[in-house]
Amino acid sequence: MTGYRRLAALMMAAFALLTMVTACATRQPSPVPEVPDDPASAFPAKVSLPGGEPVTLLQQPKRIVSLSPSATETLFALGAGDQVVAVDQFSNHPPNAPRTELTGFTSDAAAVASKEPDLVIAPDNATQLAEGLRVVDVPVLLTPSAASLEDAYQQIQVLGRATGHGNQARAMVQKMRTTIADIVARTPKPPQPITYFHEVSPDLYTATSQSFVGNVYSLFGMVNIADPAGGPFPQLSQEHVVQANPNLIFAADTKCCGVNAEAIAARPGWGDIDAVRRNNVVELDDDVASRWGPRVVDLVRAISEAVGKAQRG
Repeated sequence: MTGYRRLAALMMAAFALLTMVTACATRQPSPVPEVPDDPASAFPAKVSLPGGEPVTLLQQPKRIVSLSPSATETLFALGAGDQVVAVDQFSNHPPNAPRTELTGFTSDAAAVASKEPDLVIAPDNATQLAEGLRVVDVPVLLTPSAASLEDAYQQIQVLGRATGHGNQARAMVQKMRTTIADIVARTPKPPQPITYFHEVSPDLYTATSQSFVGNVYSLFGMVNIADPAGGPFPQLSQEHVVQANPNLIFAADTKCCGVNAEAIAARPGWGDIDAVRRNNVVELDDDVASRWGPRVVDLVRAISEAVGKAQRG
């Protein structure tokens, strides 16, 4: 009997041990902590954008000069603001960006080099400036104007890799994609396409569907009255806009030129336009409407609200 008791005890102990192991196996594992970016591990890095020369960065840049307002907004949103030592005079967002009198169009290489940069980000038409800086071994990343949201996403990710914030850039792009898709999906679909006019300046320069902002409007299935004029930024006549009778007017010249809904309504013949009669003139922030950084989400939200309001009457 003693042998049987010993065997039973051993079997009970084994069963208890098995129960403990099973419980441990089914218990939820502890979350794996996120590993932050290690900027040093991302370099050397070779980055490029379509149409531009590849740029090789041996180490994370610590003194960045940004001569592109869109790039400036992106850099600060990515967490690279403390690496930026100077920005151009048009980079007014965020307010703490270190603005100077530099521009990507008129500044010479000596003026930019005096900031002792280890990376310069400039518009793609600043080729002469780029050539001068490369002579003194300053890397220059030329950024073309985005023509679509995909172009904007690509630039954000390239800027992330160039500054050691690749993980943040990927997360930002994913969040932008998700948020924009959600806004568009929640916007009521009109029974027929809404027509619109996007005003860039009071002399009626506008943006067609070939432009970046036009690409954003296209997400909502809207019809741009300027498309027949061709090109991305044509100038329309007063007669063309009045005859087209758009359902919505977006004024993207409120800050630069003081244009508002009242001023638009006061133009000869414009009082009969559907958008004016129905109080569907939308006053946009010029900067948000012309840049392809992370604030494009704000533009999408403003368009969504305007489309919804137009349908409610």
